[in-house]
Amino acid sequence: MSYAMEKLREEKVFKDPVHRYIHVRDRVIWDLVGTKEFQRLRRIKQLGTTFLTFHGAEHSRFSHSLGVYEIVRRIVDDVFKGRQEWDESDRLLSLCAALLHDLGHGPFSHAFEKVFQFDHEYFTQAIIMGDTEVNQVLRLVSADFPKKVAEVIAKTSEKKLVISLISSQIDADRMDYLLRDAYFTGVSYGHFDMERILRVMRPKEDQVVFKKSGMHAVEDYIMSRYQMYWQVYFHPVSRSGEVILQKILHRAKELHEQFYHFKHEPKHFVTLFEGKPKLKDYLELDESVVLYYFHVWQEEDDPILKDLCYRFLNRHLFKYIEFDPATEYKKYMKLVTLFTDAGINPEYYLVLDSSSDLPYDFYRPGEEEERLPIQLSMSNGEIRELSRQSEIVEAISGKRRTDHKLYFPLDLLKDESTKKNEKRQIKELLGING
Repeated sequence: MSYAMEKLREEKVFKDPVHRYIHVRDRVIWDLVGTKEFQRLRRIKQLGTTFLTFHGAEHSRFSHSLGVYEIVRRIVDDVFKGRQEWDESDRLLSLCAALLHDLGHGPFSHAFEKVFQFDHEYFTQAIIMGDTEVNQVLRLVSADFPKKVAEVIAKTSEKKLVISLISSQIDADRMDYLLRDAYFTGVSYGHFDMERILRVMRPKEDQVVFKKSGMHAVEDYIMSRYQMYWQVYFHPVSRSGEVILQKILHRAKELHEQFYHFKHEPKHFVTLFEGKPKLKDYLELDESVVLYYFHVWQEEDDPILKDLCYRFLNRHLFKYIEFDPATEYKKYMKLVTLFTDAGINPEYYLVLDSSSDLPYDFYRPGEEEERLPIQLSMSNGEIRELSRQSEIVEAISGKRRTDHKLYFPLDLLKDESTKKNEKRQIKELLGING
């Protein structure tokens, strides 16, 4: 029997709070889970700094990746199996792409990416194609199998139906993270009827479609996603933690470029600071390593790095106000001047942060980010785009919501032992009493 077809002598299961059990029977999947690159995901939180707001949000990329695998396994083994438009030879490719889709995430995920200007999907592909244990396992299937998996994750594969299982406007990735994040944050927004959605999924040429009879479950999913983004993912307290995290990394990078002598040299960050991250160095970074540096950097002589690390580790976060940069630009420039005059570096202590989300969009060919629309299969066999059938989805379709907040350290402004006049002017502009 070929390695690709090999089954474990006995099915392995992971007990899971969202899916009850995650089932593994394929030798390839079991071996991939055991690789050091996949085990590294245990040490990276799924929700970055959200634990600062919702204390239960300590779950990892590891558990999410297993969850996405399990949803795809159920689809290909239960829902699609035996259907004419499903190619059974794509089964293992689908399972591996689902399991490995987040392999390249760094510590604190998206905040990390913004500072060092890279995409986790680049590192996901680099891990799959590089000199790694994951690559060794995939090559046992076939010499070109790592490339096939990487192409699915990069969305360049000719297997469009497989891509849509893990990357579309309703896919296994989104379904798992909404349910999982809702569970661990303790909110009710992210709940929807996944069982019903799975029952009405059908393979259709280049993408998954949904039976019209299941439209209300799909609507519920769309609204759950909308609520989760604004109530959890974009929560201003979590964003405050992310702002400070980014500023710590910016400061450390700036000090490195200025040849500052660190008491605790950031050797794990050097290639990142220099814009030439090596895969080996990147894989050695996880959140425990980053938090170690934040801990020891509290002893540095640089007052900004020291202060920001203390704030992050002890949850002394920045406060915020609603702020529209388009209409309040002059106020912002005045605040920059006053912060500077008050001896508070505005680059690190006056931060404008924007959140933006497009809950659902129909197909707009040629746009930078082409979104594959959700298609409904009508009882007569006709295919129709979701927003043309659903008044609820039509109401939010194509409508991007953007939110801007200005973050600042209120404690430094309340301390009027120095620069009393400047700080009072700042508080007046920010609308702060006392």
